[in-house]
Amino acid sequence: MKLRLLFNTVRHLKPIQVRYRLKYFFKNRFDKKSSLETAGKVSSDRLPNLKFQQSIYNIKSYSSEGTFTFLNLSHSFPNEIDWNLPDYGRLWTYNLNYFEYVNQKDISVEEGLMLIDAYIKSIDNNKTGLEPYPISLRVMNWIRFFITRHIDDERYNGYVWAQLQLLRKLKEYHLMGNHLLENGFAFLFGAYYLNDSTLYKEAKDILLPELKEQILKDGAHFELSPMYHSLMTYRVLDCYNLVVSNDLFDRELEAFLKEIAEGMLSFLQAISFRNGDIPLMNDAANGIASTPSELFAYAHRLGLDMRESTLSDSGYRKFTSDSYELVLDVGEVGPSYQPGHAHADTFNFQMHINNRPVIIDTGTSTYEVNDSRFYERSTRAHNTVTIGDENSSQVWAGHRVAKRAKVEILKEDTNCIVARHDGYKKKFGVYHTREVISEEKGVTVMDDLGGQTGVAHFHFAPGEYLLEGNQLKGDDFRIVFTNYTAIEKVATYHSPEFNKRVDHISLRILFTGKLTTQILCE
Repeated sequence: MKLRLLFNTVRHLKPIQVRYRLKYFFKNRFDKKSSLETAGKVSSDRLPNLKFQQSIYNIKSYSSEGTFTFLNLSHSFPNEIDWNLPDYGRLWTYNLNYFEYVNQKDISVEEGLMLIDAYIKSIDNNKTGLEPYPISLRVMNWIRFFITRHIDDERYNGYVWAQLQLLRKLKEYHLMGNHLLENGFAFLFGAYYLNDSTLYKEAKDILLPELKEQILKDGAHFELSPMYHSLMTYRVLDCYNLVVSNDLFDRELEAFLKEIAEGMLSFLQAISFRNGDIPLMNDAANGIASTPSELFAYAHRLGLDMRESTLSDSGYRKFTSDSYELVLDVGEVGPSYQPGHAHADTFNFQMHINNRPVIIDTGTSTYEVNDSRFYERSTRAHNTVTIGDENSSQVWAGHRVAKRAKVEILKEDTNCIVARHDGYKKKFGVYHTREVISEEKGVTVMDDLGGQTGVAHFHFAPGEYLLEGNQLKGDDFRIVFTNYTAIEKVATYHSPEFNKRVDHISLRILFTGKLTTQILCE
């Protein structure tokens, strides 16, 4: 079974991913550990007075006396900081090494330099910090701190240079996706900060092809997580900021980054709810990325525009009226060679009624490989249909997907979409077909399992609900189920943020063949 899972996972990889995975496998086994010792000296003269317009302050994660808070978990270091601290999981330790806190609003220059000095003191013994992804984010955060605080110190510049030289040897072509983009963004920051043409070439070699591929025609980032889309939008805005604010490299990337940024902003505007929330589709949580309103305000300061976005190849669709907004996923699980942030959530939807969440997603509380991670990626954790409690796509481990549901859109117009997926075809011999019809006062969802018995799952925001017969009633809506065999009310949870659980209820609607769900706003 495990070999089959591996085969169905690995067969989607690009040849360059396989090549780099083998390269790093042998490097990790036979080479010395990553080191900054061979970096040499900075090759170019820095450009004085590099400019950087006001960006977005990073979320507050550091407070004086050595206390750090990431992912809603806090830890204090009364003496020396352990940059490899394993107590709260890998993602927490990564955040410690990103250094985003040096660009939070209330940190002083003295505190920022104290933390950087403490880091430099132990950097060669920092296994986590010398991985390519933390290097990428840390370099950008240090450079932004140095520019905006007007710090020009050869010692710090040397460590920026050394980390970038190590990153050149560790580019994440084995992972691709947002990891490789972050490598490219870091090279661009380094190229501008150090006025270095070699780093600039490294940046172009990654960013030009990858942004063209990873940003879809409707402006979405191709990993299809609104959270990662927001993170990548923030990064593109920062890179555009550097390019338009400084006369380096002939501002060659200005038009390209402007086009990418405006497309990404347009998608974000299209996918967001009117109250400013992003839909928590796939790996997504609040409190990680900048909010849409922050990104739009930053874009405005940079003179960027947002154009109308028609949701298309992302697979997301949105139906709205004065009373409701519904975001629906009729797309694939993500890029075939990098679906690491995908959930088995085909045909999942989320719905706001009168500008508040009503039908919600379970969310993402952790990246650790445990029961919570398995549940949150499962089909039953989303507003869609299961057969025999099977997942529509084979999500496994923390970030793996083997067999994936394939989606076919059968019909689509302004107020209706009909699609089917084959995630249950091999085992149960049927497609799951979902039709969504949007009208002024509500939405009708019809699920067809071709005669099979299944369960439709609906997850609700915390609130007061009354279940009477075939209806669930809220203050200003009711949901009517037709052609069901049983309705079960289940107490469960959702995670709007990492390591945060909120109790709520869900309904399991058992049916055979076809189920009709009418969501009526009153």
